[in-house]
Amino acid sequence: MSDFLALMMKPLVACLILTGIHAYLGLHVIERGIIFVDLALAQVAAFGATVGFLLGFGLHSTESYFVALGFTLIGAAVFAATRFRKPLVPQEALIGIVYAVAAAASILVLSRAPSSGEELKSLLVGHLLFVDGAEIIKTAILYSLIGVIHWKARHRFLTISQHPEQAFQKGWSVRAWDFLFYATFGFVVTSSVEMAGVLLVFSFLVVPAVCAVLLAESIRARLILGWVIGVLTSTAGIALSYHYDLPTGATVVCTFGLALVVAFVIRTVRS
Repeated sequence: MSDFLALMMKPLVACLILTGIHAYLGLHVIERGIIFVDLALAQVAAFGATVGFLLGFGLHSTESYFVALGFTLIGAAVFAATRFRKPLVPQEALIGIVYAVAAAASILVLSRAPSSGEELKSLLVGHLLFVDGAEIIKTAILYSLIGVIHWKARHRFLTISQHPEQAFQKGWSVRAWDFLFYATFGFVVTSSVEMAGVLLVFSFLVVPAVCAVLLAESIRARLILGWVIGVLTSTAGIALSYHYDLPTGATVVCTFGLALVVAFVIRTVRS
């Protein structure tokens, strides 16, 4: 047990921090019907990191982080600007296009760099097992600040997510509020991708929220349930990773998949 805590305590704390912010944002994503926005912004952040890497910055350096953040904020601006009251095409289509283009661009950029296969793998799975205390503290402070912003603006954010037509009727600047939402989302995603990789970040965002929607009705109940599911699932994934000597990020992602299956079974039995 002591060996497990010594090796896995920091990854476990990192997962708990990721759960706190992503389970909440995931509920907004589900309400807005933009399931892949996190994956798209995560891939844009990864593309920015590859550009920074090609410019000579380390993949997980401060310089590379700010390059990735810049690209992510551009993506946030695009998603906010393409939010229309009566869209001609679903916004999810644009999100999918952004994801595909960013993924392809990342591959093209990395093809010009040595050891591109290892760098691409690092972007996909992150370095969760080797996260250090300073990174955990920095991430916790950033997410706390973003949490305060969302708490202060919770009425606007929830109304726009759940009842967008009502927000338009009230004369709110929906695009401006959308940009604030996506910009704060971008800060979260950029930091999360650097730590945990694209696949795990997407799992933290979507799976607890989907499970909560399947099992609860109110926003408050869904949020609490999402936090509980995220904590239990990530803890189980890390324990399995340690016990069977498996890659940490990939194991946690697969454990989230199993949690989703369990939630569907519970939903079916209750129905």
